[in-house]
Amino acid sequence: MPCVRVLSTECFKGQKIKSKPVKLEKQQKQEVEIKQRMTVSELAKAMNKDIDHVYEALLNTDVILDEMEPDTMLEEKWIKEAVKRSGMKHKWAKLVETKVRENKDIQRQPPPDPAQLVPRAPVVTIMGHVDHGKTTLLDSLRKSQIAAQEAGGITQHIGAFRVELPSGEKITFLDTPGHAAFSAMRARGAMVTDIVILVVAADDGVMNQTTESIQHAKKAKVPIIVAVNKCDKPQADPQRVKEELVGHDVICEEFGGEIQAIHVSALKGDNLLELAEATVTLAEVLELKGDPTGLVEGTVIESRSDKGKGPVTTAIIQRGTLRKGCTLVAGKCWAKVRFMFDEYDQTVSEAGPSIPVEIVGWKDLPSAGEEILEVESEQRAREVVEWRSYMEEQDKMKEDLQAIEAKQKQHQESYKKDRESMAHLSWRQRRAALYRANKHKLSHRLSEKTETEELTLPIIVKGDVDGSVEAILNILESYDADDQCELDVVHFGVGDISERDINLAETFSGTIYGFNVAANKSVQQMAAKKGIPLRLHRVIYKLIDDLKDELSSKLTPSTEENIIGEASVLATFDVTVGKKKIPVAGCRVQKGQLDKKMKFRLIRGRNILWEGSVTTLKHLKDDVLTVKTGMECGLSLDNEELEYKPGDEIICYSESEIKQKISWDPGF
Repeated sequence: MPCVRVLSTECFKGQKIKSKPVKLEKQQKQEVEIKQRMTVSELAKAMNKDIDHVYEALLNTDVILDEMEPDTMLEEKWIKEAVKRSGMKHKWAKLVETKVRENKDIQRQPPPDPAQLVPRAPVVTIMGHVDHGKTTLLDSLRKSQIAAQEAGGITQHIGAFRVELPSGEKITFLDTPGHAAFSAMRARGAMVTDIVILVVAADDGVMNQTTESIQHAKKAKVPIIVAVNKCDKPQADPQRVKEELVGHDVICEEFGGEIQAIHVSALKGDNLLELAEATVTLAEVLELKGDPTGLVEGTVIESRSDKGKGPVTTAIIQRGTLRKGCTLVAGKCWAKVRFMFDEYDQTVSEAGPSIPVEIVGWKDLPSAGEEILEVESEQRAREVVEWRSYMEEQDKMKEDLQAIEAKQKQHQESYKKDRESMAHLSWRQRRAALYRANKHKLSHRLSEKTETEELTLPIIVKGDVDGSVEAILNILESYDADDQCELDVVHFGVGDISERDINLAETFSGTIYGFNVAANKSVQQMAAKKGIPLRLHRVIYKLIDDLKDELSSKLTPSTEENIIGEASVLATFDVTVGKKKIPVAGCRVQKGQLDKKMKFRLIRGRNILWEGSVTTLKHLKDDVLTVKTGMECGLSLDNEELEYKPGDEIICYSESEIKQKISWDPGF
């Protein structure tokens, strides 16, 4: 090889070599397409790197890496900074015009032609406080036994019934629950009604739910008729009731107002015809009319899951005539009407305005209070449901994005505040200060997690109808004792307890609460085998009381100390047992008695030196179990290294556990 080099050199001897200047090509930086609101994973993909690369690129910036996840949204400046630190350059991605999705929703029809309107029956909602006789009143009007069927005599659903008076007029009645838990049901009843009959017991007067019912009626701008019930009782005072109502701006005719007040006895049937006539008279004044033609419109009053029928809704038809085969939409559910039933469970062929009807044929269970609208085909129904689900997802995404941005802003401000407070420190001092500040969090993290797991009660709620589940969930929303025990509703639904509920409860180590539902024998056996508690109730306040008891049972009992006796040490000496010397305290009991079975405490001055049990307790030379006031004794403790001194105090005490109660008050 050296020879070759020499020859090659000699070849060019005497020749002038012209060297061309070498052009160094500038290294092209990789371009990264960026856009607004990129997540960490999206940026990593655009850069053709892994997620860790993005984290490394943002080291030593104001970004809090510990709280960053792959789906965390990055601000524009941090996107650009990560690209720049990676030796790349950014370019904005071309905006692609997203096709605006066509609104496929359905709306109510425009008001009907007055010429098409025909008289319709009034829809009357019976409201009032719990146990003031609303169901008994309706029972007397329709001569049935509804009140006897209610658990504890308390209405817990909206009942929709038609009543035909002797004169031939028909009235649709809605019986709403008076219990505090069912506020949402009363509000629904008020919104679909023409007239409210406010039932007030003559012996009880205006109560909480009476006031609430008045507010619902006024909000819905519905006229009121007052039914002063239980006038047959000796302690009844109808005049006082009417005077109390004046304070709530319900002024009866005898006080110069426009509201009719009828004295009735639902139990004995007194003046019921007069109440019905007053209702018909008011309905005539209101000139109630409906349109029986065109597409159907209505409102879901109640919804439930039936074993034989599937999802079933009770609805009030407000426009059009519902027939078998109609296609309906309510919320995000749709139905092809298969069957319709009246309040007596008899099949009906059609239902016009003001008629309550049970509808069978729903694909899913719509929520109570949803608006029912008829569409022309099943395909149109699916389009509407898909559109509503899509819009719900979009709204949820917006809410989530706002929550993420608010959280990021909060963390940013907190981080800046911490940085400003440590600006005068060197980076070593800053690091040490941050470690000290977070050290206690790291050490307690595991124990806190364990404690939280112990003090959590996961529950599954099942109810017979949608309104009942809604009422229970509304009560649970008022739960404010998370610092004592966290309440976690892992699932809720309508229908009887199923094997799926048992499996879910087993997964979460939870309890199943059922309201007006059943669990068949195989489900009960499965629950017993897996150790899943089934708590089935028919009265809502008993269910809540049971839940409060279970929450209370989760709480760690508090320990109460009871002092049984006090003794003072007079002298100390040693006793030889085998080869060991055991220190003994000679004492006199000053108060109470010393009991060998109890716990003992040695106190010197104000300091507690020891707590434990006594190994030996003697009076004179005899082993005893107790020593009473004024008697002297010798005792040795279970710690042989302790040194007694005259003047020390020995306290004998017992500890008892006291069960704690949850502080949550649902308001009834």
